[in-house]
Amino acid sequence: MLEDGPSGRNDVDEPPPDDTAPGRAKLGMPAWVDDVRRLGVGLKNLFGAQLKLLLAEIGLARSGIVMMLFMGLAAIVFAVALGFTLLALAGWGLAQWFGSWAWALAVLAAIQLILLVVAILVFRRGMHWLTLPATRAEIATLAKDAARQGKAEGETGT
Repeated sequence: MLEDGPSGRNDVDEPPPDDTAPGRAKLGMPAWVDDVRRLGVGLKNLFGAQLKLLLAEIGLARSGIVMMLFMGLAAIVFAVALGFTLLALAGWGLAQWFGSWAWALAVLAAIQLILLVVAILVFRRGMHWLTLPATRAEIATLAKDAARQGKAEGETGT
């Protein structure tokens, strides 16, 4: 009963004992061979279960990636809609304050222009950082030093 698997059946394919064959010499296998065989079957069952679990989790992760992409898209759509709503509320508030839609839209356009210029300047600064300015300057200095040293060695060597 202890050798039975979780389903209650024995997964080890053991041939039935054949004591009825006359004239055959019965070869006895050592007990450790049977133990090694049962160990192999147990390891196969264990790693088979682990593989099934891994495949199930990979399928779940694939579904999660698709869900994340769609929810990211939905978040972008809702963020843009919220931005438009807040922009409309700001325009309405400015119109109430100035008493004129023309002045409200002009001030709103000026605010957006200022924010656009700031965003462009910050973007350009980030692009400058991507060029690795300190590293490029250090490499240029190393190259100049190496060229100067090579030139000095060339003059003294000839």
